[in-house]
Amino acid sequence: MRPRLPGAAGLLLVLATIAPARSQAQPPPEKMPADSPPAEILPPETISLGRDGSHRMTVPVRIGPAGPYDFLVDTGAERTVLARDIAIRLGLGASGTARMIGVAGEQDVDLVHVEEIGLGSRSFYGLSAPLLEGANIGADGIVGLDSLQGQRVLLDFDRNRMAIGDAGDLGGSRGFEIVVTARRKSGQLIMTDAVLDGVRTAVVIDTGSDASIGNRALQQALSRRHKLDQAQLFSVTGQSIMADIGLARRLELGRLVMTNTTIMFADAPPFDRLGLARKPALLLGMNQLRLFHRVAIDFAARRILFDMPEGTLLPGLGQAPRS
Repeated sequence: MRPRLPGAAGLLLVLATIAPARSQAQPPPEKMPADSPPAEILPPETISLGRDGSHRMTVPVRIGPAGPYDFLVDTGAERTVLARDIAIRLGLGASGTARMIGVAGEQDVDLVHVEEIGLGSRSFYGLSAPLLEGANIGADGIVGLDSLQGQRVLLDFDRNRMAIGDAGDLGGSRGFEIVVTARRKSGQLIMTDAVLDGVRTAVVIDTGSDASIGNRALQQALSRRHKLDQAQLFSVTGQSIMADIGLARRLELGRLVMTNTTIMFADAPPFDRLGLARKPALLLGMNQLRLFHRVAIDFAARRILFDMPEGTLLPGLGQAPRS
């Protein structure tokens, strides 16, 4: 019997011209009196995490004055997404349509205009949010890249918390043994210098996926790959796709070495959308990220930072060489 991995694939891209959100820590300009004093600079926001059935991260989110609602944090999703039942409950009518690309395929979705979404003490204004079924999301919505750009997202697995703010306010690079630079494409941070079993591989951090997913180019490049079985991956769009299960012996991200990484190989459409279909590429999911004490995703500086205990080997991790 083939295993089923519900909610395992969370990377979402939207083929539509959607006005970007205005990310601010104060009311939008049109709501501020002309003689208003400069806005107060807020400290980084720390939010306790919940967990859904696939061990992804959820945070409390306000929609205008309503809520809080439980949203997934998905660094692989271009846009913040709202569950259809929440939109109906709030009386948000469809304002348009868009074509969404999920790991399992493309799908036409309704859009709703959301005037304000609040995450901790920060608010984001004027979002055009795709609607998906709450049962497929496993939460009330998804916090996507449009609500995360220009900030650092700190995932602290030991303390079960997430912090969002400026890198300096969150301690800079202090305590992180490994810092990997990345380039930006379609809002995603892509690590282009990774090496997986000797194959140079582009890696995207995808906190919305419990599994790590490789494209077929990566599977073909791994001449010594071991196909263990097949699995059915379920996207938050409700679609599914078959994947081959493989095991990579060694994944190198700069000085970081990860061993025995389980990978689901699939013809996932987002690879093509990101220009990564023809070259080996990997969506690194939560199954690997949870091996670390902390992971910081710094969108402003285009860096990914990893925290592992000094001199300690964790399951699935090799000891990083010290410079």
